[in-house]
This record gives sequence, C-alpha cells and structure tokens, in this order.
Amino acid sequence: MYKSIQRVRYPPFEHSHMDPRAVPIIEVVVESANPPPPAFRIGSDDDWMVEWRGCKADDLDLPKISCEVSREPFPFLLRTRDGWYIEPDPLHKMARRLIRPTVILLILTLLIHSMEPGLVSLGLLSESFAGSYRVGPLDYPKLLLVAFPVFMIPIVFRMIANLRDIKRQNDFIASPVEPPEISLEVEGDGVRVSRVRMPVDTIAARGRLQVGVAVPERSKVLESLQREEGGQPSPGMSTRLPESRITSGEELGTGVGEATPMPVAHPRVLLLEPMRVHDPGEWVEIRGGGTEMIFNGPANRWPGSIYSALIAVHWEVVIDAIRDDGTRIKWVSHVFVPERQGLEFITELPVRSGRIEST
Repeated sequence: MYKSIQRVRYPPFEHSHMDPRAVPIIEVVVESANPPPPAFRIGSDDDWMVEWRGCKADDLDLPKISCEVSREPFPFLLRTRDGWYIEPDPLHKMARRLIRPTVILLILTLLIHSMEPGLVSLGLLSESFAGSYRVGPLDYPKLLLVAFPVFMIPIVFRMIANLRDIKRQNDFIASPVEPPEISLEVEGDGVRVSRVRMPVDTIAARGRLQVGVAVPERSKVLESLQREEGGQPSPGMSTRLPESRITSGEELGTGVGEATPMPVAHPRVLLLEPMRVHDPGEWVEIRGGGTEMIFNGPANRWPGSIYSALIAVHWEVVIDAIRDDGTRIKWVSHVFVPERQGLEFITELPVRSGRIEST
C-alpha cells in the first residue's frame, strides 16, 4: 500500500459568506493501491487550499483513510461533466443582480413609512405619498404598493427563466444533438486541436481548456473529520438531504443552496454545475477548414489528472456552440493530462460560487 498526505479546505457552496479560517482543514494519511502523484500545493493554510504530498515522521498521528487513487475520472464526474449541456437563461443572472437593490428598496420603504408623521411635518415628504389605502379590514402603505411590485421583479424573472430552461431541456431531449468529432493531443501546458466537426444543425463558436478540483466525497470528508452521518455537520457542510431531494452534485459533496436553475426529470442532468475550484485557460475562436488550434491551459501550472475521494484534479475541454434554433449549448469532455514533476507552489486557490448563473 502507498501512503501519502492530503490536506484540504474546500470552499462551500457560497464561499463568499464564510471565513475560510472557520472551516477546519482536513488532514489525513491516504492509503491506496496505486502510487500518489508528484507533490503539489495550491492555496495557503489560512485560506481555501488543497495539498498532496509524501509522508513525514510527524504525520503518523493523523487519521488514516483508504481510498482509490486513479488517473481516470470517477463515474460521478463522467455522469455530470461529460457531453452536451444547455446554457441557462440570461434572466437568471439579471434576477440575481436585482435581488439586493430591490430588498434595499423594500426596507427603505418600510423605514420611511414608520417615520411618515415626522417627515410630513418637516416638509420632507408630501402628504400625497403618506398614509395608507384601506382594502377590506387592512391598511396598506401607499409607498409599499409601489415598492412591493418592484421587489417581485427578480422572482418573476426567475420564474420566466425557469420556464424557458424547462422548455429548452424538453426540446433537447426530444431532439438530441450528436456528439462532435474532435481530434486533440495534449502538448505542453495546453492541447492541440486538429479537427472539430460539429453536427449539421450546430455551429461551434469558441473553446478552451480548463482545470479544477471536484467536490470531495461526503462520506470521506466525514470520516476524515471523525464525524458521523446524522450528527452535527462540520462548518461549511449541510445536513444530508433525502435521496429524492439531492441535486446532482450534492450526493457526493458539501454545501447548501440552489446549485442550478430548475432541471427536468431526466437520467442525465442537462445543466452543467460549475466546479467551485476552477481555473480556465483563454477562449479560442474556432475556425473551420481543418485549421489547427491551441487551447492553452491556465497561467498557473497545475498538476496532471489525478482522482481520489478528497482531491480530484480534473481537466476538460469546453466548446461553446449554438443550434439552428438559437439554443446556446456547450460540449464538455475530459482530457487526460500526464503527471507533472517539480510543480511550484500556487499561492491562491481559484474559487467561485457554485451557482451556475454566476458564470
């Protein structure tokens, strides 16, 4: 058995709402039948971070876990990050941006209403805006009748966007797109693409190479922290949801929140959940005629493809495309990147929200 050390502090669903120092670092001795990768470390101890290295003399007291170490993607990644995916409706992003100003407007309206007599006596508020309208046995502030419909705009936008997404998903299920033919070869810190042949009703617009760290497996996280399922979860983790309520990524991971816009009931999820640890290369315009293209990786030099229950470094190619009916879709396919020796310390782990509309 091979032994190595894994240290992980993985960001929760909404990392911006949590101090990384409040989340415990997972530190374990990993025992596996396959050898570990060359040592690497991304992020610092007082921030989000992942580290995989050899054992030292003072590591013997750490908890031990047994897990598979593989150079091939695990089934859950192939199930959730491989194939065609539909871009969510742009109204999702607009609705999220409108939430804060509409809530502030509603709070200010209630505050002004509570101070109406003083504001009217000081001449700071016209009597035409003060007071209430009586509807049946209840009184409704005049200002609230203006502010509340504005407050409802993000909710209406979200409903419209979900209805559009459901229609696009059902249309895609009724008329699926064939996989594209892509010839690529890993070369240095990028991939050389020699051919991209799309289905007849689909046009490729651009592509890129990206890398990230998948959500750790929930059971191994609890085992590493010496906690039991059903007890108090660790900071940054949610309680386990019933099987009928889990999202596609939450069955293995951590976090709380709405991971995607509304998906339809289908064996394969058609809305791509973002990796919370994500470092993309630059977009490259795709040209026809068999022209070779280079999809460069991110500026930082990441480790090659390696997969375990706690740390899974996943490389993939993403191609943005559009169908003849105007549906924006993307093709995602994993790429095997060989091991890389002598990796330098990357000072910051690139994290992002788990919300798909934040892209």
